[in-house]
Amino acid sequence: MKTKYKNLFDLTDKVAIVTGASKGIGASIAKAFAEFGANVVVSSRSQEGIEKVVSEITANGYNAIECVCHVGEDDQLKNLIETTINKYGRIDILVNNAGINPVFDRLENADEKLFNKILDINTKSPFKLSNLVFEYMKENKSGSIINISSVEANKPDKGLGVYSISKAAISMLTKSQAKEWGKYGVRSNAICPGLIKTKLSSALWQNEEMLETWLGDLPIRRAGDPDEISGIALYLASEASSYTTGETFNIDGGYMIN
Repeated sequence: MKTKYKNLFDLTDKVAIVTGASKGIGASIAKAFAEFGANVVVSSRSQEGIEKVVSEITANGYNAIECVCHVGEDDQLKNLIETTINKYGRIDILVNNAGINPVFDRLENADEKLFNKILDINTKSPFKLSNLVFEYMKENKSGSIINISSVEANKPDKGLGVYSISKAAISMLTKSQAKEWGKYGVRSNAICPGLIKTKLSSALWQNEEMLETWLGDLPIRRAGDPDEISGIALYLASEASSYTTGETFNIDGGYMIN
């Protein structure tokens, strides 16, 4: 029996860079890509964290290397690209997952230094890294960029104003990349997770009162798991989504219904 549809998700020999991949959503996506055949470059500021993820991937017989990269540093972004090209000779998939939200506070309490820090990591870094990767994707006449945005880009909550602004910009970056780069065979899509049990959102899901408030109107009355994001990422990285670009996908337990 032929496996035509199963093969749509096959990433064999594809090369994928995943930032912020030492834990949480990034680590889950990296492991999923490797399981489906990709050569994965696992990247993060944490050497220990990415070594652990790569060890788990290779222990299962899949392919991955680590590359330390602080996405806020231009020289480290360039090194990430050089490391990938020197090892694999190509880049097929980029997941811009690295992000921060160092505060939970009102807009009027956010000074310019904090504003710039969040925008530099959450918005400017994906812009810069995508531009670096684009040259190689353009040469190959194919590529998939996956930007990790947030439901906060569409429906901001109190205390997350600057973070919401940074992620709203990511959603528009995705559409702009899709509009301009589609003619070169490069697709760009965004994933907007809801409340996922990661370190980034721990202030919400580890506080029982806040969690109860959040879940009160949520159709699926629980926080999500990082592995529940990896499926849509796999779809967007693979040929299964070859006619999908410029879209944002809410993976949020129904949060955006309300």
